[in-house]
Amino acid sequence: MLLGVGEAQNRLIDRAVMGNHGGMDSGTDVVERAEAFDRGVLANVVARAGEDRQRALAEFPREEWLTLPVERYALGAQRYGDSPRPFCWLMEYGTEALGSIRGGSAAKHIVYRHRSGEWRLPAPLRKLDHQEAWNKVRQEFVEAFNAVENGDFNRINDLGTLVYGQALVTKTLALYFPDEFLPIFSAAHVRHFSELLGGKPYQTYGGVRTWQANRNLLALVRNQPVFDGWHPQEVMRFLYQHYDPRPRQRVMWKIAPGERGRLWEECRGGQHIRVGWDEIGDLGQYESDTELKSALDAEWPRSTGGNLRLARQLLAFRDLEDGDLIVANRGTTEVLALGTVTGGYAFDEKRTEYRHTVGVRWDDSYAQTFDAPENAWRQTFAKVPEKLMRRIREGRRTTTPSTGAAVDPALTELPASVKYAVDILERKGQIIVHGPPGTGKTRLALSVALAMADRADVIEAPAVDRSAVVTGLLGDSSGSDMPTVTMVTFHPSYGYEDFVEGFKPAPAESGPGLNLRLQDGLFLQICKAAAQAPDRRFLLIIDEINRGDLARVLGELVTLLEMDKRGVPVRLPASGKWTAVPHNVRVIGTMNTADRSIGHLDAAIRRRFGFIEVPPDPDTLDGSVGPLDLGVFLSVLNDRLVAEFGPDHRIGHACLLWDDRPITTEEELEAVFYHEIVPQIEDYALGRPEPLRAVLGELVDPDSGRVARMGAQDLAAKLANEFAETGDALDD
Repeated sequence: MLLGVGEAQNRLIDRAVMGNHGGMDSGTDVVERAEAFDRGVLANVVARAGEDRQRALAEFPREEWLTLPVERYALGAQRYGDSPRPFCWLMEYGTEALGSIRGGSAAKHIVYRHRSGEWRLPAPLRKLDHQEAWNKVRQEFVEAFNAVENGDFNRINDLGTLVYGQALVTKTLALYFPDEFLPIFSAAHVRHFSELLGGKPYQTYGGVRTWQANRNLLALVRNQPVFDGWHPQEVMRFLYQHYDPRPRQRVMWKIAPGERGRLWEECRGGQHIRVGWDEIGDLGQYESDTELKSALDAEWPRSTGGNLRLARQLLAFRDLEDGDLIVANRGTTEVLALGTVTGGYAFDEKRTEYRHTVGVRWDDSYAQTFDAPENAWRQTFAKVPEKLMRRIREGRRTTTPSTGAAVDPALTELPASVKYAVDILERKGQIIVHGPPGTGKTRLALSVALAMADRADVIEAPAVDRSAVVTGLLGDSSGSDMPTVTMVTFHPSYGYEDFVEGFKPAPAESGPGLNLRLQDGLFLQICKAAAQAPDRRFLLIIDEINRGDLARVLGELVTLLEMDKRGVPVRLPASGKWTAVPHNVRVIGTMNTADRSIGHLDAAIRRRFGFIEVPPDPDTLDGSVGPLDLGVFLSVLNDRLVAEFGPDHRIGHACLLWDDRPITTEEELEAVFYHEIVPQIEDYALGRPEPLRAVLGELVDPDSGRVARMGAQDLAAKLANEFAETGDALDD
């Protein structure tokens, strides 16, 4: 039976709470799920892992490590096309079934050779040449093997260079000693699963290496009879399927398979997506976007204006994870297929072109043609906004003609950004949504409120319909004195008396005048209502939370916000009454970082809140005004603002939207530019012409230092010239 959106969301919430707080010592959730888990469906996975292991052992027998040359170990040490592949390539790209260590740069391999010819080494080895460094690293690998064989696992912790490649080292040890380690190699994931199974929080230890944490997790698994007879691969797949520790938004990209989709048939048949820029080599060798930008600048010096954005897109492509979504397109109107990422990035030097490759499982039932072009799709890479992804899903072809169009289950899911916020809110109890003005922070908070009220169906509805539901939600108390969703705006004079309790003027009980009367504040009223209705969730949205003195406003209740202290009573100083924060109360705050950064918040407050950044999103601006591409304009403008004032002083995309759609006319652009964008930049510049000119360029009069005024028709063309971006390959 299919779950309704509300019921499904409640189960998601319950799972998140159990997954982070309900180990085997506090419930039967894991045991019940393990007993019901069908291990038979993993037979092929287990067999493939065994094949990968045998191949790796055949190519790199343990006894050969004593004399293993660096060319057989390190990435970048061989010429393209050399065979066999080095050990580090095999660990990252050639043994996926054994467990993944993909993502990030090649620094995780301890020693590797950059495309420049330079050998990259960890700090303790940088005074050595690469051969001396490799000799030391190799010796420590051998010592680690011997330590495991002798059962002296603590010895590995004393090997100083291996700490720079903990994921690689742990996977290597699991390769040679599969009975001593689980195939889970991310430090964060290992620790998450350990706490899930009843282990102590790793914050109480500090400095625990990944291989040691892996051993601790293995001991916890072995202590549970339900896992008796399980293959390590089965344990790993079970944990990730039911308790995935990555509460992240699923990445959604549009990626063109070559110009005008000319590589589509190869990509579809090979179950992958490929992009160009082969000249820069393996993306794994770049540790930052600035390093990759330098390589792009060297290869394409005339395109330096757009290479930073391209560098970030290429690194995002490199770090795609299983489950991320890819839309393959041809031109600006045609969807070729929707794909799900199934394997990490690899640089396939055996191909003659488009060597940057990511594994994708394609579904061409989503092929369709839009009525109007998506302007952002002229580029190879473009983020796919949730609203556009929903439209793509709704346009899926009928797969069961006799019964009508097949329903994509994802259409009943919460939008990824909302689901992400709900996950963190349920774990922490309260979150702060932060970012520059005009990025949709309050909208996200209200979307979470809609999801919690079983009205996810209007999250992406037209503005009028959504607003009507939100208005009703904020005023619906459903029989109690307080609505389940309450919204308040903080300001400098908002105090403890308004939020918790205090003496306030009230009409005298007899005669004219006012008396001071002890009254409950807003939060105390919410807590009382929540205590009387424990089966309902109550949400408080605090807009502009950083404009109030948050530590003073919360007072002693700040301690009770922590999830493990919910329900614990404290005596209030004014009334002497005992009160507690119920488990079913949630708090969302929004803050503009242009007004005050997160760093200014009280440290005790920061520890108790989860933080979600909502940055400007140029990809929502899939439109143009005359020759001006709105997405490019916002992207280049914000790059200049960051360079001049810092990341907290960017411009939000909402100023270029009207009724949730990009503005379309020169007159709208003129109004937005002169009445919203320019005043904000002038405020950042504090009246100084130099930073204003650095951001707006030729639009600033060189004599007066003022922003030049021009007609609507001329403004669009002027902005298009001033804020042009180059450097990204066009799709058509």
